[in-house]
Amino acid sequence: MNIAVVGLSHKTTPVEIREKLSIPEPQIEAAIAQLSSYPNIEEVALLSTCNRLEIYFIAKDTEPAVREVSQFLADRSRIYLPQLRPYLFVLLHQDAVMHLLRVSAGLESLVLGEGQILAQVKTTHKLSQKYKGVGRVLNQLFKQSISAGKRVRTETSIGTGAVSISSAAVELAQMKVPNLGSQRLCILGAGKMSRLLVQHAIAKGANSLTLVNRSQTRAEELAAKFPDAHITVRPWDEMLAAVADSDMVFTGTGATEPILHADNLRAVAHPGLMLFDIAVPRNVHANVSELEEVHCFNVDDLKAVVAQNQESRRQMALEAESLLEEELASFESWWRSLETVPTISSLRRKVETIREQELEKALSRLGAEFAEKHQEVIEALTRGIVNKILHDPMVQLRAQQDIEARRRAMKTLHLLFDLELEEEIARS
Repeated sequence: MNIAVVGLSHKTTPVEIREKLSIPEPQIEAAIAQLSSYPNIEEVALLSTCNRLEIYFIAKDTEPAVREVSQFLADRSRIYLPQLRPYLFVLLHQDAVMHLLRVSAGLESLVLGEGQILAQVKTTHKLSQKYKGVGRVLNQLFKQSISAGKRVRTETSIGTGAVSISSAAVELAQMKVPNLGSQRLCILGAGKMSRLLVQHAIAKGANSLTLVNRSQTRAEELAAKFPDAHITVRPWDEMLAAVADSDMVFTGTGATEPILHADNLRAVAHPGLMLFDIAVPRNVHANVSELEEVHCFNVDDLKAVVAQNQESRRQMALEAESLLEEELASFESWWRSLETVPTISSLRRKVETIREQELEKALSRLGAEFAEKHQEVIEALTRGIVNKILHDPMVQLRAQQDIEARRRAMKTLHLLFDLELEEEIARS
């Protein structure tokens, strides 16, 4: 079995392509089921965020599995595979493992060291477990990557003051109009990104904010978290009126289709209106560019803002890299130890067969009455003896770091105990 990842990210793929491949949470189950049905895929997990879509999988045969996943992405996006392929990256084995470790640590993020990605990796792991996409290997890989992400944020300073996509959007707004206190801000959505938008806008001096969300209750709950700020909550059916009353509009909803477009904005747009769309798929249609009085920015426009603070964080990233090398070595050690599983299983199976046979003989000699009364105790005794005898050899075999030494030990066990492997048993 081989570990692989096929994906695309903000580094090589524009938002108009990324949004076509975004997989919202309600569609994850169906996507995992489809990928799991492919003949060359053993395990699978999907990481879908505004800046990346990555499919991690365990392949029986790597090349055909990569083709299956690539075709899945082409079918989903309705982009002819030869046209999609230049945007895709494929990483195998150790490179795939290190990539997920780097993603969890925030080293692959648009905003270096941002913290939201770790929560997104956790969600990917949770959903992949829930929908039975991950097995033993990917389960361990995601647990290791989550641990690595936490460790990097604990043992380095990379997470200190790290901006998010939301705060970068507010910084971009401040670059356009330095005094945010003079602006009427409107935020569409009331999720985590919107909470961060409110937080950073207030910190930058904004004092007139309007929240609009499909669930007005959720918007009111968000506003209540900032009791000292002047925040107005308006119902969803007043969205366009709220836009008309604003100078800057930030969009961060989970809508899969644009909620603002040239047709519905034409009646409410006014000179100087700025739209900051940080959602993927985009909340603002590309045809808004037809409206001369409206200035629209999306997540790809944040790169200039982010570049300003990248250089100061590169030294922190180097510290994180050395920690990730340790995490990679730890996973590799676990991965290699799987080589011992068939031998250990075969040894335990053979010894257990002997135990059962000898127990049956002993109980038959003791007589039915005695055997029935004491069978549970005698069985526990024999199991305890077997477990204690096998414990040290199994621990030593798994712990052996030298690959050749471990393989010699396994060969010796096969020879001494005349062991059959599981594949041989299946064929017989």
